[in-house]
Amino acid sequence: MKILLDQDKCVASGQCVPAAPDVFDQREEDGIAVLLTDGPAAGAADDVQQAATVCPTLAIRLAE
Repeated sequence: MKILLDQDKCVASGQCVPAAPDVFDQREEDGIAVLLTDGPAAGAADDVQQAATVCPTLAIRLAE
């Protein structure tokens, strides 16, 4: 699984961070999401899928 994050679409809602805290964080200055890794551990797949689902602007996309 590869994670694609479009920071231009991100509105800093922060929903991705609690869903997958090992994969996403937010910039302090504006709250925009950042990827901690674009290829998470296999055990994090469900969390990453949840983060993509709860993103209000669909800024997170998943690719195989």
